[in-house]
Amino acid sequence: MTTTTTAPAVRWLRRFGWRHLVALLAVGFALFPLLFVFSAALNPLGTLQSSTLVPEHASFANFTALFTDEQYPFGRWLANTALICGSFAVLNVLLGVCSAYAFSRFRFRGRRVGLLTVLLAQMFPQFLAVVSLYLLFAGIGDVLPAIGLDTPWGLLLVYLGGAMGVNTWLMKGYLDTIPKEIDEAAKVDGAGHAQIFFRIILPLAAPMLVVVGILSLTTALNDVILAGIFLTSNESKTVAVGLYGIISGQQDQNYGLFAAGALVTSLPVIVVYQFLQRYLAQGLTAGSVKG
Repeated sequence: MTTTTTAPAVRWLRRFGWRHLVALLAVGFALFPLLFVFSAALNPLGTLQSSTLVPEHASFANFTALFTDEQYPFGRWLANTALICGSFAVLNVLLGVCSAYAFSRFRFRGRRVGLLTVLLAQMFPQFLAVVSLYLLFAGIGDVLPAIGLDTPWGLLLVYLGGAMGVNTWLMKGYLDTIPKEIDEAAKVDGAGHAQIFFRIILPLAAPMLVVVGILSLTTALNDVILAGIFLTSNESKTVAVGLYGIISGQQDQNYGLFAAGALVTSLPVIVVYQFLQRYLAQGLTAGSVKG
């Protein structure tokens, strides 16, 4: 009796149980840093040495200080981050899909050379040109202060100038999977290139547009090097630069405040990922089929 009842359980463990065990270990490995960050955010002392996985004397003092301490204009940092990241995601997707549509649908002299040039330009990290970019925007700021140094629009232009190559190749590979017969049928019905692009191609390419938009959003959100160089005043900083400043000093390093800010900043990103995860999965799988 015992053998007949345990045999199915043993077979299940051999065939499927180990997969659940591996999944649980992976989830635990991923959640452990998040739990530690949450514990550090609830630690009023603000030091990592005093932080434990289960916080002692937990309080929301760090979260309160984020929005009340005048030394850390966290609300302004969030607004700057939303403006820069949102604008960069939208404009980067628009510019990338326009160039990808041209390379995918039209045949013109210099097409292959242009694609290779765009790809080669991305092999050099953007921070290699940081000195020239700094001097360039310092000069631009003397003429047009709105897009010079220490402005969100100047940093946005820097981001847009360095993110075209990979996105163009990524979206071109996706547009190549859309049959050209659809374009030809629309032309027979009297549609122009603009109508085909906005009414047919863009809706069909929505999953890939979402992928590029999310990647652009997270790239701008996590940037510290360029944003830290171009945004110098405390009021113009992004969340990444502002939070890094909290722990980068030799004294008064408040890791509890840093952890609280990181948690607050991650919430909108999690909501965006959850809302667009269906398009994200479609775009990543479809974009990997043909390049």
